[in-house]
Amino acid sequence: MRLVGLTSGIASGKSTVSNLFKSHGVPVVDADLVACDVLKKDSGGYKKVVAAFGEDILKDNGEVDRGKLGQVVFSDPGKRQLLNRLMAPFISFGIFLEILKQWLKGKKVVILDIPLLFEAKMDNWTKPIIVVWVDTETQLQRLLARDKTNDKDARNRINAQMALDIKRSKADIIINNRGSLEELEEQFQKVLAQVIRPLTWTEFWLSRQGAITALISIIMVVVVGRNVFRR
Repeated sequence: MRLVGLTSGIASGKSTVSNLFKSHGVPVVDADLVACDVLKKDSGGYKKVVAAFGEDILKDNGEVDRGKLGQVVFSDPGKRQLLNRLMAPFISFGIFLEILKQWLKGKKVVILDIPLLFEAKMDNWTKPIIVVWVDTETQLQRLLARDKTNDKDARNRINAQMALDIKRSKADIIINNRGSLEELEEQFQKVLAQVIRPLTWTEFWLSRQGAITALISIIMVVVVGRNVFRR
């Protein structure tokens, strides 16, 4: 099984690339969706986050207001680190379960869409690693246009993340998303060909098909061995 890391920064186009993979039949495990589940009312993650940050981050219905929580943590590195520390075990377990589901379905290639891929050390799980890159100014302007926020809040959110230039230096594959959607899709086709290439032997043995093949081989060896000894 090939686990492909996909990461970037806010307002860089990672979600667009993720959706392109989905549209081409490549399964995607989205860490943001896992995080949403982790924060559902009365879940373990919810209880820890509310205990740490108080009920001011809640909506009227008791659910976590992700916007309010974001305002709290993006302006305070200490609180951001606390949130990441509280959420990490729940998110990691949720991602593992999603990978297991895809493994049981027999999927050979799975995209792990994880914004904090490097920060959470999850890059150790993935090969290759794809980084969707844009320059900081383009990132800022897209974030301002998308969220209708002010310049200070937008810069706080960008600065709260690992710089895209650093992520780019750690990447196996770089998608430059400064241009048009058409240019992005053209790059994507080349990346897709790399991602869905035949599995290596190591990747094959880690897949469900490889596990079944190994099991059958063991059974055959045992059966043949018994017949030999009976003679």
